[in-house]
Formats: sequence, C-alpha cells, structure tokens
Amino acid sequence: MTESTDGAVERAPPSPGAITADAERIAAQVIGQDVGTDPFVAAVRATRMPMIITNPRLPDNPVVFANDAFCRLSGYDREDILGRNCRFLQGPETDRDTVALIREAVRRVESIEIDIRNHRKDGETFWNRLLLAPVFDTEGVLAYFFASQVDVTIERERLKGLESSNASLMAELTDRLRLQQEQERELAFTLRAARFGTWSLEIATRRLTASETCKEIFGRPVDQPFTYEDRLQAIHPDDREKSVLEVRRCVDEGTDYDVVYRIYRPDGEMRWIGSRGQPFFSAEGTALRIAGVSTDITDQRRTEITRTALVELGDVFRDTEDANDLSFEAARIIGRTIDVSRAGYGEVDADSETIRIVRDWSAPGVEPLSGSFALRDLGTYVDDLKRGDEVCIEDSRTDPRTRDTGEALVELDARAIINVPVMENGQLVAMLYLADAGARRWRPDEVAFVREAADRTRIASERRRTEQALATLAESLEQQVAARTNELNHAEDALRQSQKMEAVGQLTGGVAHDFNNLLTVIRSATDLLKRPDLSAERRERYIDAISDTADRAAKLTGQLLAFARRQALQPEVIDVGHSLQVIADMLGTLTGSRIVIGIDVPETPCFTSVDPSQLDTALVNMAVNARDAMDGAGRIDIAVRTASFIPAVRSHPAVEGRFVAIAMRDTGSGIAADKLERIFEPFFTTKGVGQGTGLGLSQVFGFAKQSGGDIVVESVLGEGTTFTLYLPEVEEGVSAADDDTLESLADGHGTCVLVVEDNSEVGTFTTQSLAELGYLTVWAANAQDALAELDRDAARFDIVFSDVVMPGMNGIELGKAIRARYPDLPVVLTSGYSNVLAQDGTHGFELLHKPYSVEQLSRVLRKVAG
Repeated sequence: MTESTDGAVERAPPSPGAITADAERIAAQVIGQDVGTDPFVAAVRATRMPMIITNPRLPDNPVVFANDAFCRLSGYDREDILGRNCRFLQGPETDRDTVALIREAVRRVESIEIDIRNHRKDGETFWNRLLLAPVFDTEGVLAYFFASQVDVTIERERLKGLESSNASLMAELTDRLRLQQEQERELAFTLRAARFGTWSLEIATRRLTASETCKEIFGRPVDQPFTYEDRLQAIHPDDREKSVLEVRRCVDEGTDYDVVYRIYRPDGEMRWIGSRGQPFFSAEGTALRIAGVSTDITDQRRTEITRTALVELGDVFRDTEDANDLSFEAARIIGRTIDVSRAGYGEVDADSETIRIVRDWSAPGVEPLSGSFALRDLGTYVDDLKRGDEVCIEDSRTDPRTRDTGEALVELDARAIINVPVMENGQLVAMLYLADAGARRWRPDEVAFVREAADRTRIASERRRTEQALATLAESLEQQVAARTNELNHAEDALRQSQKMEAVGQLTGGVAHDFNNLLTVIRSATDLLKRPDLSAERRERYIDAISDTADRAAKLTGQLLAFARRQALQPEVIDVGHSLQVIADMLGTLTGSRIVIGIDVPETPCFTSVDPSQLDTALVNMAVNARDAMDGAGRIDIAVRTASFIPAVRSHPAVEGRFVAIAMRDTGSGIAADKLERIFEPFFTTKGVGQGTGLGLSQVFGFAKQSGGDIVVESVLGEGTTFTLYLPEVEEGVSAADDDTLESLADGHGTCVLVVEDNSEVGTFTTQSLAELGYLTVWAANAQDALAELDRDAARFDIVFSDVVMPGMNGIELGKAIRARYPDLPVVLTSGYSNVLAQDGTHGFELLHKPYSVEQLSRVLRKVAG
C-alpha cells in the first residue's frame, strides 16, 4: 500500500442510506468493541486475511486499525503500525507506477484492487494483493479507508500455472466479504433491537457521529444532523455540566466514559439516559475520539425514584405529629418526585364546592397557596371529582373543562393539573392536587403514584387529627370524671356488690349441685365400707369409686378456674371410645341407679387431639344435664362414630372434613325451641334457683370450639334431646402438642403467602415481617382481590393467610371458597375478636388470634406448610 495524502480530494457524495450500516460497522471496529460479544469484530481480528483501516480525516492518513494477520504479514508490531502512513511498506523494489495508481484511487475516493511489491520489517520483499475501499459516514462524508492484503508472492511467481487458483481465491474473498456484510447487518439489527444508540465524538473538532437509534433516543429525526451542541442543549440544565466534565475526565485519565443524565426531548418529555464509552488515542498519546453507546433507562430510574419517595412518605407519616405539617411534607415529596410547579392537599366541602388549603408546596419562584378556593371558579372538572373520578388535564387552555377558566389556572402556575379525589362513604372529602406551569402530558405511572400517595396522606392525616382530638377529649373527660367520681363511687360500689352477690349465688348453687352429686358417691361408698361383712372385692370397688370421684371433683374445680381465666387447652391424641369407657362407671354413679346408660363405640379406634380432662368434663356436664332433664329416671345412650361433615347449625352452613361425633341422647322432657339458641350461654339455665349455675353446657360449647369442632343439639318436647359433640379426627400418633417442637422463628425458605388484610397498616407490617423471615408475599386488601389473585395464578401460592372480619365476604367465607376451588391450598385465619369462635367456628381452618407476634405467625405458617 502507498501514501494517500497528496492534494485535495474531491468526493462525490454517496447515498447516506446505502453506507449508514457500513459506517457504523467500521466505527464499531475502530472503537474496539468486546470481541467476545461482537461476531464481526471477532471475525476481523481472528481472520487470516491481513486487514487495516486508515483515517483520511487525520493528517497523513494514518493507520488506525490493524489485525493480527497484518502484523504477521508485515513483521511489524501493532505499536509500530498505528499512527503511521502505510508507505513504510514501500522499498527500493516497489513499482512507482503502481504507487501512482493507488494514490490516484485515494484522491478520487475510489476502490482499487492491485498487486504491489512491498517490504517486510526485515527487508524481505513480497507481492501484496491490495484491496482498498473508502467508507463513508451517515452524512455521506468520507470516514475511513478499509484495506485488505493477501500475500500473492508464490502466485505471482507461478502466475501462468495458477490462474485457476487465483479464481478460487477471488471467490473465497467474495464469500468472506459477503459474510462480513451479513455480520454487519446482524450487528446493526442487534443494536437496534436492544435500543443501543452508537456514537463517536471527535475530541479535537467536537464532531459527533450518531446512529439512527441514538437520534431516536433523543427524539431527533434520523435523516437530520445531530451535533454535539444539539446533544448538550437536550440535556437537563442541572446535568449538563456533569456530562461535559465526564468527557474531560475520560480524556485526561484515559478511562471509560460513564455518565447518567436527564434530557428533554423536542416534545417536552423528560427521559433518563445512560451513556458509556471508551477513549481512543494516537500512537503519540493524543486523544482522538470517544466512542460508545447510549440507552434509555427512564423506566428503571422512575421506579427507583417512586420507591424512594414512598419510603420517605412512610417516614413522614410515622414521625410528623401535626396533621397540617404532615400534609405539607407529603405534598413536598410528591411535588419533587413528579417535578411539578406546585403540590398540595386540602379538605373539600362538597356541598359548597370549596377546598381549604392550609399551605401547599411550590417550586422556587412559584407563590404558595393558602386559604379557601371555589372549585367551580377553576373549571367544571369539580363534577368529575364529586363522582370520585381523577382529573388529568394536559393543557387548561384547550381542555373543554377549563377552556373558559384557563387563564385563571395559568396565573396559578397550573396550566397542567392532576387532581385526585379522596372519597368517604361516596362523598368527596379531600383532594390531592399537582400543577405544572406549562402544558404537560401526564404519564400513567405518575397518576398511579399520586393516587397511592393521596390515599396514604388522607389516612395518615386523619389518624393524626383523630389522635389529637382524642387527646383533647381525654383531657376533658379526665376533668369531668374527676368531678363526678365522688358522686358515682357509692352507686358503683352498691351496684357492683349486688351484681357480685347475684353471680356468686348462681355460681354457688350450680357448683354445690355438681359437687353434692360427687360427695353423695363418696359418702355412700364410705358408709358401705363400714359394713363388717364387706367382701374384699366390693371393698376395693368402693375404694376405687371414692378415688375416681375425688379425681372428677378435682378436674371440675380445675375446669371452673380455667373457665374463669380462659386458659388454653393442652391437647393430646386420644381414642375417644376408650376414654368414654374409662369414665362409664363414673357417669353411672353421677346419674344414679334409676338411669340406664348405654355406650356404643366402634371396633376401630377414633382418634382426636383434645385436652383429655376437658373432654371428660364435657361428657360429665352433658350427662348431668341429661339426668336433670329426666328428673333422675330414664335412659342415656352414648354413641361414638366418625363423620365426614358437621351439619348446618345456628345459621352456619355445613362444614366438610374428618370428625369424631359423640352423640348423647336422653329420654327427658326436651327443650323448647325458643330456648335452644340460648342453652350454651354462660349462666343461662332452665332450672330453678339454686339448682345449677348454667356453666355446664357453656363449658361444652367452649371446649368444642377451642378444639376446632362444634356441638349440635336436636330436641323434641316430651321425647328427649340429643347432643352431638364433633371433634376433629386425627391419625394415631399425631398431636397438636407437636407444634411445640417447631422453630420459634421459622425460615420461610421462599414459601409464597397470599396475605388478605383490609387494614393497610396491618397488611404492610405482616408482609414486611414475612419478608424478613424469608417468605414471598402478595397482599390483597379484601376477599374479592384475593380470589382474583388466585384466579390469575394459584400455583404460585403455598398458603393463604386471611383476616376473618372484613367488609363484604369474611375470612371464613373466603376460606370455604378457596377450599372449594383449590382444595390443596391451606388457609390460616386470624381475628382480633375473641367471640369469633362462638359466632361461627373455624370450620376446620387454623386460627391465629390478634394481636399475634411474629413468632406465633411463623410457627402457624410452618405448621400448615408441612
């Protein structure tokens, strides 16, 4: 190859569309992209064909790229080649006419293929078949010369016998060039598909060469120039200096160019751009250019900014005491996040259509607002707000709702607005508003963020106002209570004493009745033991009767104390039939000789996990209740069976599952229909004064509910009554006590929990707590949202954890719906009401009482997850 710098070069501008891809491809080679990921660059570097690229825009048209094959061909190291004109390959035996032909092709900016006699570094001559071609940039300006060489020494020496070989070589070269073009097209497609805009900035001239994708990222027409000055003007004023300094640092330090900045597109939209590049230097160390890529990272940055703003809002809501300060701080965070002129929160009187603003946040140079404003004076969009609809106006001068009042809004720096209504019971009560001084297109993610912030602000501010009002009220009430305390003390003491004596009287009568029955057995057995002719066997039987009766009395006493303290049960896995047979004699003793007791238990054991002493107490209370209903004479039949459901009872639907049913039928007088709903109430009794406390059936009911079961009663006046106690059936050896062996804080290990909680604070805390334990969570605010989540993809959830008391469908109804649709998905219920069990029962679901600790929550989830 020869020199190519003589004289001015007149160039006919080629078609920009035809050479755009080539220019970008050559630029990519020059900037040294990663050969591991770029197939074209890897091919150029790895090919055995020597290749170089020169830059005619630099003095003396120096070599700016040489592959390994060219270094091997010439014998020079790459450091000896770069930055030099390729005339260093010429020597005494180089033909000057051939040099002139190459020079003329360079001057004309034309391609040429020619054989030239060159010299290697060690002086050895060789025939070099040179293929030289110009490369233009996107604007039709000459950018580079591309040259490939082939050592054809042997071919030249054997020219006559190698014509066919020459043809094959040319065919191979053509194939390689075609492959190169295909690789170039593939690279261009990949860059466009990934939305990477390539660019190159000449350091000396500040000349910017940008790809079509790069121009599109900046919102510029692809067929028009895009200069470095255009790029700087597009950058946000606050980020412009940062971008300029990064160019300077990259050149000075010789390290990668890496910067993130904001731009304004011609349509006014702000976008976030990330740019990365690499500097290139001449052999003398002079900075030539920075080449790299730019990509739009707006969505990622917006997500990060929104998340940060929500966290900051949470801190404000937690730490700010005054409700007005809280509203202002929330408006400040929202306004800066969305980048608007003003933001505020105000209470609305829907009847008068006015909004009261204590103070709003405004950007520098914008006057803040305060006071009362008539919404109707600013446009007809107040009708949308009263319906609960959000108002998004891009230009108040052209929107039909504000066309007549647009100038008034512009004077308030509110040419573009977002108004989010806050509704309570279908009534407009407050509004969060944002305004921008210029026309603006609001994005859906901005509206969604403002909507969520409005709801949170309303809840937090109202909570603060309520707390303040309660504090004031409490102070006032304390003063009133102090003034009336002396007057009420005597009356309260008298009433309390009267109630206490009545309750003690009822309790004493019932306890005395039950214990007198037990004492009768003990006294009778004692009298019989005094008989001198008593056999050893009968003596032992009477002693056992005394011992068993004493145990029964001790258990009844313990149960009475437990009932008063509402202590938790201590479940064990027991065979119900066996337990019933053990206390059969005791039941016979309690009911008396005139009552026949029949016991029917199946041959196959029926296991349940309950507190054994509580079960015995429940059976005793049921038997005593049956005895009293028969006036001490009749028959009691007790049968144990398994059941697949609990029938509908007390307005509750049937519950499917595996249960052990203990049915106790008497031949007594029966129970009137109007009293069936009350027989399980504490202290309710149909007996005469002093004949019972009314606690017996209440204990049975509470025991059944606490054990995960229920009790059903059927009665016909004059014929008798049947009480059926349902308890959950378990496998032998499985005990609820095993729960104690669970880890106190179980690791979720990625278990996915659908949390259903209508209280946003509880829902947020629960999901955060579970996340800390390694659970994955999805939060639904109500049962309908929870079912929608499951309908979308139920397979992703391992457990549903739901509140019981919710508006609309409650937790029990939700659990039953889930059980019907997804029978293998476990459901855990939670409630803060202590009477939920008595009202409806759990229907076989696990129940966790509020308030619960994180340890309790982790244990119950680990239990049901298995």
